[in-house]
Amino acid sequence: MTQPALPQDTRRAILVICAGVLLLVINDAIAKALVATFDPFQILFLRSALALPMIAAVILWRGGPGGLRSTCARIHAFRAALAVAATWFFIRSLADLPLAEATALIFTAPIFVALLSAPLLGQRVGPLRAAAIGLGFLGALIAIRPGAETMQPAAFLALAAALVNALVMLSARLIDPRDGFWTMTFWMTLFSGLFCAVSLVAGWVTPGPAALALLAAMAVTGTLGIALITHAFRIGQAAAVAPFDYTALIWASVIGWAVWGTVPDWPVWLGGGIIAAGGIGLILLDARANRGSG
Repeated sequence: MTQPALPQDTRRAILVICAGVLLLVINDAIAKALVATFDPFQILFLRSALALPMIAAVILWRGGPGGLRSTCARIHAFRAALAVAATWFFIRSLADLPLAEATALIFTAPIFVALLSAPLLGQRVGPLRAAAIGLGFLGALIAIRPGAETMQPAAFLALAAALVNALVMLSARLIDPRDGFWTMTFWMTLFSGLFCAVSLVAGWVTPGPAALALLAAMAVTGTLGIALITHAFRIGQAAAVAPFDYTALIWASVIGWAVWGTVPDWPVWLGGGIIAAGGIGLILLDARANRGSG
């Protein structure tokens, strides 16, 4: 029997999310190149300063000044503080970790979301979800190899980034639904830049033209990547689209090899694959639960 063709919007959504994921991996690769010279706070500050006018222009073009207003600015400030912490941990980990390994570990964020949803949201964690959570953390242990001579302490920074990023995801429930994607992105970027302004007086390094070009590229790839991923979930079914987020592991491996000559060893491939399996398992369980409640 032949497999039924995917709906056109789902096929397009898969292509869109793959493009968005590639842009975010390029964003991370640029951050890895810059962190040798600049503090992560300064990188995030300059990226925010360059991205904010672009986001504001999109909002004004789409709907006028009203799109800049928010009904929950304090919630955006709280989430931006978490996002700054997560980004600092991740960029700092990139200083010592290969891109593919850091990418694999950051994908434990959905595992942390599932784990924290019980104490923070009161959601029940059944045996299948518990098994998927355990599988994800098993993959992280394999990738980190605690106690082995090849273990990188920076791997725990990537895990810390994933944990705080999970809190960013969970706190999205606090946002007023009247705030759309671009409004949320505008305020997140604004507050992130303000919180990182300490870099203006603490350890500021003046970027040259090449560094400014890379920072501008970060602003474009980061903003456009998130926008494409969000759009993919709007036009395609989440259960069909979400697993392709893990193509980041492939992109990170290719870029890490092409730019730095690093090739992930088998524990990173195996651990990353197990983390992806746990995350995809959670996606499928959520999709089944949503069908049951529908």
